[in-house]
Amino acid sequence: MDFDTLFNQATGNAPFPYQRVFATGETLPQLINVPTGAGKTATIILGWLWRRCFADEAMRKATPRRLVYCLPMRVLVEQTVEAAERWLSNLLLQDKIHVHILMGGEEAEDWDVHPERDAILIGTQDMLLSRALNRGYGMSRYRWPMHFGLLNNDCLWVLDEIQLMGSGLATTTQLQAFREKLGVWGPVQTIWMSATLQPDWLKTVDFKNKVLSLSCLTLKDRDRENKRLEERLQAKKPILKADVSAEDTVKLVECIRSEHQRRKGLTLVVINTVDRARDLYDALRKADGRSTKKKGQKERATTDKAAPNVSEPEALLLYSRFRPVERQVQMQHLRSPVPETGRIVVATQVIEAGVDISAKTLFTELAPWPSLVQRFGRCNRFGEYGDAQVFWIDVPTGKKSQALPYDDKELGAARNTLESLDPPDVGLSSLEKYSKKENLFPYDPIHVVRQHDLHGLFSTEPDLAGGFTDISAFVRDRERNADVYVFWRQFEGNKPGQDQPLIDRDELCPVPFYDLQSFLGDKDNAWEWNGETAEWERRRAKDIRPGMTLLLHVDQGGYHKESGWTGRLHDKPSIYEVGEEEQEGLKSEPASQAGWLSVPNHLRDVEAEAGQAVKELNLHNSPEGKAVVQAARWHDVGKCHERWQDPIKEHAPEGECGPWAKFRGVRSFRPGLRHEAASALAAWQRWREKHDGWTALAVYLVAAHHGKVRTVLRSTDSGNDVFGIKPGDVLPSLPGWLSAELQVDLKPKTFGAVGTWDDAQNTFTLAAPSWVSMVAELLGPELPGDPVPCGAIPQGEPRSLGPFLLAFLETLVRVADARASRTPGKRKNA
Repeated sequence: MDFDTLFNQATGNAPFPYQRVFATGETLPQLINVPTGAGKTATIILGWLWRRCFADEAMRKATPRRLVYCLPMRVLVEQTVEAAERWLSNLLLQDKIHVHILMGGEEAEDWDVHPERDAILIGTQDMLLSRALNRGYGMSRYRWPMHFGLLNNDCLWVLDEIQLMGSGLATTTQLQAFREKLGVWGPVQTIWMSATLQPDWLKTVDFKNKVLSLSCLTLKDRDRENKRLEERLQAKKPILKADVSAEDTVKLVECIRSEHQRRKGLTLVVINTVDRARDLYDALRKADGRSTKKKGQKERATTDKAAPNVSEPEALLLYSRFRPVERQVQMQHLRSPVPETGRIVVATQVIEAGVDISAKTLFTELAPWPSLVQRFGRCNRFGEYGDAQVFWIDVPTGKKSQALPYDDKELGAARNTLESLDPPDVGLSSLEKYSKKENLFPYDPIHVVRQHDLHGLFSTEPDLAGGFTDISAFVRDRERNADVYVFWRQFEGNKPGQDQPLIDRDELCPVPFYDLQSFLGDKDNAWEWNGETAEWERRRAKDIRPGMTLLLHVDQGGYHKESGWTGRLHDKPSIYEVGEEEQEGLKSEPASQAGWLSVPNHLRDVEAEAGQAVKELNLHNSPEGKAVVQAARWHDVGKCHERWQDPIKEHAPEGECGPWAKFRGVRSFRPGLRHEAASALAAWQRWREKHDGWTALAVYLVAAHHGKVRTVLRSTDSGNDVFGIKPGDVLPSLPGWLSAELQVDLKPKTFGAVGTWDDAQNTFTLAAPSWVSMVAELLGPELPGDPVPCGAIPQGEPRSLGPFLLAFLETLVRVADARASRTPGKRKNA
């Protein structure tokens, strides 16, 4: 269908002209600078959908198969998902294009095992950028490389409300520069979007030379002539300075209630900090007789239920510190019909970024100008109110500053602009004259990811201290909104046991890391899962870092279903029902999903799945695609090892024999070795012997198919072993794979490289290759201008693939393995 028909069928309206340009233009723009309320979400989702599914063949092929929609706030994710699913349903495409939320915890969805499918992925910058940096928050580290590979290949990244992204914005420009430079599979593009977009924000060190050539989509005269859009652009929003300061809560409540009674409808109050928002909300409830705090009684959660006062306006507190289920309840409440007495919503910055509400009265604390513009967009959004009114509340700066989470300079520039407005109106048309004032839009990121950082992040091995690179400074400004993810469980004793089930996404509550540090204090502790030791390890307040996923005992409290994270001992959260599967560890093996299956049959199944995957992705005739299929055929040869087979033989079905790749009925199976390391070492020997056309890439892909053996071969037992494989260990013959017994050679575990440097040729020749040198050569140079590593991989084989493509290829082997494990039998139809 043509785009206008698709848009009308999805939304019930005709597209604005700029939306039509986005969808049908020869190429996609890199920048979108349009006002709030102009339909940017529909522009992106429906424009991508039309280009991917209904345009001519050339445009479809040029459009990435995964749309990655990145939002700065969690409160927007469910709203965007709901809109996307509604539009797909209206178009009868819900079974063809799936929408997935990328959050922390165990995922019921399986978008990452179907890289050939078109998909819409929606998440916050925390979840998406951490995955794009190979350090996915709130997920098993063994799955990091899958999401790293899938989110950096064949994707259209859309960054919405970039003025709120902080240091994460610089990360997005750097990542796009690295993708273009280091290589990816399929088309990859980034679109930056905001109502206050300044191209200079994108001038990071590796991307600055591209900024001037970026195309920008803005409103044209034909857009402004559209009646629906003109009503939004010309909507009047008179603004006054409230005769009250931010710290005078009692007087502010009187002012809010008075103005609300004058206009009724929806009154929105935006406060800069969670503490002040909570205090104001409690004061509003007390003023209308609904406070549950009694004289002499210890303070309770401010949203405990009390008898409703039908003559008073409804009150709602909105911020981001909720678990997903309770947050959904809050958003449903926010979008429900406003009662006759009206509704007063007290919110933090979560309301800024595109929450689709329209208030008749808006109060906002002084904030940086880009944030104020977004807040103004939540008032009289569609021009439906003739008596709308905006009030701004001054925030003390200087010696008695209450500017946090902002700084005095940002607030000072915004204050000067508000005091000089002429006329005193903050409607969209009135604000256009301020869109180019540089002092209102400063951006100078301190932390910028570089290419050597990216190479370092490719490795998912723990460092010498047992930890991992802290990427939080690249994801979000730590001083403003850097989170950890907390969940509560009931357990006996002073430490959770190994049998705690996998973390479910509905359990996780985002908490500012400094809030949790304060909550734990000097005496309390949280628990973090260590897959290396398969133990829950104690974390004190000083140990807390952004991005951690931490377990608290339910008796520690800190959460109320209607207030979210409170940090109060007496607020005890409910406990979610979770599955039975245990946490994943280095030495654990996943339970079989399909019963007993022999190694040869499983290998043939995975080979068939890999063959189909590379064909669907048009990789089948490439050396890389052939390496994927070869690795798939070989990946579980190491399961023939006697220490892997011995524990399961007695449980095997009567009358059948192995060796077994898949099985059931063996609890907590930990054979003491990583079978993929054995498979890879056997493949290494065939590669070095130039047997059956093996390549270094195929050897690496064999090792990486569980994400536990990747860039180094290390000891996990005696010091002489390789992931539990000991000197002298053998793999028995396996007809069709190993014609005779093979003694596994552990020499590739050598760390570093031994060889000679040729100054004249600027090359290094290895005397003997090692696993580390092979991986280094597969990745390519770490820094611009470095010589290409050479010597480990023979000429003619794939090399210098870069981190993005290499991770994508290892993901394809994992995908084939996962599919074959779920539904065996593909070999019969291959």
